[in-house]
Amino acid sequence: MPFSTALTRQLGIKIPVVQGGMQWVGYAELASAVSNAGALGILTALTQPSPSDLRKEIQRCRTMTTNPFGVNLTLLPALVPPDYHGYAQAIIDEGVKIVETAGNSPGPVIRQLKAAGCTVLHKCTTIRHAQSAINLGVDFLSIDGFECAGHVGESDITNFILLSRARQSLNVPFIASGGFADGQGLAAALALGADGINMGTRFMCTIEAPIHHNVKVAIVEAHETDTELVLRRWRNTSRLFGNRVAKEAVKAERESASGKFEDVAPFVSGKRGREVFVSGDVHHGVWTAGQVIGLIHDVPSCQGLVERIEREAEETLERANTLIVGRGSRPPGQQQPPPGQVGRNMNNPGAEVWGIGKQKL
Repeated sequence: MPFSTALTRQLGIKIPVVQGGMQWVGYAELASAVSNAGALGILTALTQPSPSDLRKEIQRCRTMTTNPFGVNLTLLPALVPPDYHGYAQAIIDEGVKIVETAGNSPGPVIRQLKAAGCTVLHKCTTIRHAQSAINLGVDFLSIDGFECAGHVGESDITNFILLSRARQSLNVPFIASGGFADGQGLAAALALGADGINMGTRFMCTIEAPIHHNVKVAIVEAHETDTELVLRRWRNTSRLFGNRVAKEAVKAERESASGKFEDVAPFVSGKRGREVFVSGDVHHGVWTAGQVIGLIHDVPSCQGLVERIEREAEETLERANTLIVGRGSRPPGQQQPPPGQVGRNMNNPGAEVWGIGKQKL
């Protein structure tokens, strides 16, 4: 049974699942397969060498699905930055109306997209950054917990806390990202206040993902402990699959006497990481993966995966409803006190006292 959340209604999808943008993975083959399954597929703009190449990839994706799909545009610091406005204009000119943004100083690009009528989902790792994105006019927030792959931020807040803080603090819909692989996770995210989930690593491990099968096997065989955090020293932390090169990078970072990035640069080469996905040598270079690798045990089709997530989420929510056996212990007619107040003759948890007057940014 299709779900109805703010995400599904606004994006025109059946299942509140987004395939997150992934460098060297988010091509038309994967995005179209996810969209055909009823979720939202995402092309990754910067996998294409130029805005004109992105136009061609969008056109190619349209030949493979008639369902909605989006484009990810991630803004990262670089000595010679890509033509971000050119990529955004290619998205606009090709009529794509759903864009996932992420990264540093996204304001100008978000304003460009919003002026063209795009729906913008912005990825954040903190509530502070989420509130800044709201001020820019984004439509949805993708709240990225510390479990996620790639850039995890510097706050180290996992999703159980981060999603609840989002529910308490934000006035726009949000989806949950980082640590999701199944329908139980989707049900949990919905219970915590999210309108859907974002999955990256799980979609890497599908038949249609355009990466070498050896990478998928490595994910299936891995445990949740098999990731490494690199570049912490320079506050640009990324979570990588814990292969030999990633471990060497961590060692070089820890032992660097100079504290210069050049000491680890050879280990974290993006070129070597891209070659992993082509050659299948999973130790050739670094590549991103989330702790969710511990929950991934097969390589299904996107259709099979999304259908399974839908079924599991529905069963989980139905089971949760059976746990409610009465209307609670409060006597009929007795009202709950306003938040932050301890009522007379009420059995209030002591924890409520600690919430009085507490404000967080």
